[in-house]
Amino acid sequence: MMMRRIVQAAGLLLGMLLGPAFSTWTRSGGTLWMNSQLGAGTAGLSSGPYMAAAIGGMVGLLLATALAGPIARGLSGGIEALSALPARTLLAGAAGGGLGLVAGVLFYPYVSDIPRVGVALSALLALTLAYAGARIGLRKQEEVAAWTFARKAAEPVKEDAPRFEEHKILDTSVIIDGRIADICKTGFIEGTLVIPEFVLEELQHIADSSDLLKRNRGRRGLDILNKIQKELDVKVLIYEDADGEPGEVDSRLVKLAKAMRGKVVTNDFNLNKVCELQGVSVLNINDLANAVKPVVLPGEEIVVQVIKDGKEHGQGVAYLDDGTMIVVEGGRDYIGTTMEVLVTSVLQTSAGRMIFAKPKLLEKAL
Repeated sequence: MMMRRIVQAAGLLLGMLLGPAFSTWTRSGGTLWMNSQLGAGTAGLSSGPYMAAAIGGMVGLLLATALAGPIARGLSGGIEALSALPARTLLAGAAGGGLGLVAGVLFYPYVSDIPRVGVALSALLALTLAYAGARIGLRKQEEVAAWTFARKAAEPVKEDAPRFEEHKILDTSVIIDGRIADICKTGFIEGTLVIPEFVLEELQHIADSSDLLKRNRGRRGLDILNKIQKELDVKVLIYEDADGEPGEVDSRLVKLAKAMRGKVVTNDFNLNKVCELQGVSVLNINDLANAVKPVVLPGEEIVVQVIKDGKEHGQGVAYLDDGTMIVVEGGRDYIGTTMEVLVTSVLQTSAGRMIFAKPKLLEKAL
């Protein structure tokens, strides 16, 4: 109801402002519109600006009353949509629109001199430039934010100034993997964890899958995010993509990392390669896991439990606590027992590390 009253008041004021101007325009064109309509008895009043303003106000009020419903609904919907946008998006759009209006004001003296259509053309040009500026501001907000981050990072840091925090952008694979929560708990991950909205959508889609394995993986990923947010002392930012541009999740992650000057946290081999080609820093969880594995050198003695047969005849297979496979020559006879073995060689492959050893008992027998 309040919005309808506002629309009617705006129509009344607009009609009162445009009435005298319209009357002057009609008289200048050779037609005394007011006098011909109201007669000679009221010619003195109709020719004045007050009567023109009154008639214009009545016409504007009638038109606003007829259109108040659709206009009020449109304005209410627009207000709700604007209130749902992030503050950064609103500021970017307002700044771009303001610059467009300034450009329109600069063009006004040149465009308004055009006969008859100059004023209307100036208003149309100002609205067009304001709309174009708002659209450009919305599309460039990520680059402006990245430029702001870069300036802050380049400024000399004062002793009492807070340190610049780097953004770590998580992808779907590293969330489902689950090890990121344990790494954050140890404090090795600094800065703010950024979880893009499109990653959450993909994770929810996996959790709603009809395939049982995918569904369990998706739900585990959601549980991991809930644990990071509620139980760990880590800053988490849910990034809302205002533009909502279509595209693959990996390409949107790379674009977001460039805009924020952050690092992508993943264990996806293909995404790792794409980030390297695009010049984006990557933190690969698998590389971290391989880096922290204990170093075993040939000639060292370790205690293992042989659990199954190997591929070759007489071999036994054991595993370290971190999952590294140990092939024990002649270890088939010791399946199910814990024994000391002597490392003979270490093989590093793309699938991981493999250790070859032989029982220490055989070494003593020799």
